[in-house]
Amino acid sequence: MAMGATAGVSLGIPQLPAPDFPADARARLEADAKEVIARYPGSRSALLPLLHLVQSEEGYVSRTGIRFCAEMLDLTTAEVTAVATFYTMYRRRPSGDYQVGVCTNTLCAVMGGDQIFDELKQHLGVGNDETTEDGKVTLEHIECNAACDFAPVVMINWEFFDNQTPESAKQLVDDLIAGREVRPTRGAPLCTYKETARILAGFPDERPGAVEASGGAGPASLAGLRLHKGEVPSRVVGQRGGSGTDFGDQAPTPSGTPSPAEHPSSHDAPSRTAESDPAHPADPVADNANQEEGE
Repeated sequence: MAMGATAGVSLGIPQLPAPDFPADARARLEADAKEVIARYPGSRSALLPLLHLVQSEEGYVSRTGIRFCAEMLDLTTAEVTAVATFYTMYRRRPSGDYQVGVCTNTLCAVMGGDQIFDELKQHLGVGNDETTEDGKVTLEHIECNAACDFAPVVMINWEFFDNQTPESAKQLVDDLIAGREVRPTRGAPLCTYKETARILAGFPDERPGAVEASGGAGPASLAGLRLHKGEVPSRVVGQRGGSGTDFGDQAPTPSGTPSPAEHPSSHDAPSRTAESDPAHPADPVADNANQEEGE
């Protein structure tokens, strides 16, 4: 059999132990790791931030990084690997400076996320979870980012870029590759994937103004709160066959329109009969009594 025929085929030979970090990197990482571990009553609880720490060194969680975490926490490499492979936030191979994730979950997908992802693959010449030749951008489809009110959403190094289109998304990756400044829709200023990993490991973002720029929820996320406070007009759902009514801070118009208390939604005041079967009134109390008598 030719040597090339065995490429990619496991022969059952165990891997050699992972190499250690260079001495200077090891000393620096040990100091950081001890600071992280000291925050927890049980050292094992520090595993997640330590995985971010080694990812900030190499840009992914390598076998060397797994060995380091295991040694610092007195765990086996199998225990560390089980955690590192469970969470998608940990990269298992070298990736780009900018992790571009396109949400393709239900709402983002139907709002254009699928199209954005397909066009970015063609535009960058990469597939899912692949990196451009210059090492700048890694593209991947990701699941829900809990930002459905801004769909479709693209995340770059876990920062939000809301209400995207194929054109705006392609401009984003072009700017990243060209080294131009890119600002998230909301959240802290963008930094590289390694820098982001160090912040996620629990170390402060020391860039001037970065923390203050993080901000809070966007306007769409606060719509329900504003409605509750009466800051925006509310809408009461009409009864079956009727129409809803908008109510603001002013008295309802035209004259004679019932107030919300007088005009409850169909959920609050269901019709006495179903539109599909008007001959049979809906009366749960009577129905229950009749059932008990039958028993």
